[in-house]
Amino acid sequence: MAPRLDATALQTPPETPGGVDAPRLYGRRRRGEQVTMAFLRLTGLVSVLTTVGIVVVLFRDAAEFFFRTSGITLTRFFTETQWRPFGSPDSDSFAVGVLPLLNGTLLVTAIAMVIAIPLGLATAVYLSEYARPRVRNVLKPALELLAGIPTVVLGLFALSFMTPALRALVGTEMVAYFNAASAGIVMGIMIVPTIASLSEDAMSAVPSALREGAYGLGATKRHVVIRIVIPAALSGIVAAVILGLGRAVGETMIVAIAAGNLPQMTANPFDQIQTMTAYIVQAVRGEAPRASITYESIFAVGAVLFLITFALNLFAQRFVRRFREVY
Repeated sequence: MAPRLDATALQTPPETPGGVDAPRLYGRRRRGEQVTMAFLRLTGLVSVLTTVGIVVVLFRDAAEFFFRTSGITLTRFFTETQWRPFGSPDSDSFAVGVLPLLNGTLLVTAIAMVIAIPLGLATAVYLSEYARPRVRNVLKPALELLAGIPTVVLGLFALSFMTPALRALVGTEMVAYFNAASAGIVMGIMIVPTIASLSEDAMSAVPSALREGAYGLGATKRHVVIRIVIPAALSGIVAAVILGLGRAVGETMIVAIAAGNLPQMTANPFDQIQTMTAYIVQAVRGEAPRASITYESIFAVGAVLFLITFALNLFAQRFVRRFREVY
């Protein structure tokens, strides 16, 4: 015989072990979720507004560099091969061609990527495919710790160690005391942890079934790495490389300390050069008066730097979406 149900038990809402009825507890949780969602929306809105504000201020002051002073045009800015935005625009020594700064930035970045890409990918392959778990658990945190070294320390290392080493190896007459090679080499060392860590994560995400299938067909580990793992993780590897490239383009202290402050058109890595970020440091350190041409040139150079990094990030997103493999 089935037990008889009390009618009052059906009318009274159930209680939790703490003595609070379920609807009241549900209402409290609902309000807590609403407060949390409102806070998250607020933080996201603040991030968006901050980014928009930075872009607006940057391009507003960069526009002043071109429209406030007669004679400074975009054509002149991107075609002249001299950069001396000091003094009066009417003087013969005045020049506003950004190409020497762009040349120095690309030269140092190219040297850094030549160092960082092979070392970073080789490190990622070793950690993902060859290292034992105990070795990987030691090496990967140590590698990520290298990424936390201040760039000022790396700049001093480039100036006090790498430059004397290059001068002793190549010759003091061939290598200037401030040069692009020492800054680029140390910058490449700085980027290695970024490329290695992100690439290793992408390779580790490749399913083991793909590796096991290749081994079952008789492939060696080298062929599995080259023909299976790397193509499957290509989108993540390219994203890591472009992220490292963007960091190299925007690096400041290493090039400001070790590369010099002589803007010139050169392809010799042992010459003194000046990058866009190093010029900004030089101009700010010189305490350029507000509303002066030198002060506004900082924002013009910063706008070019922003467009370069924005284009790199846009390309990375397009590439990842196009070639991303979902398992």
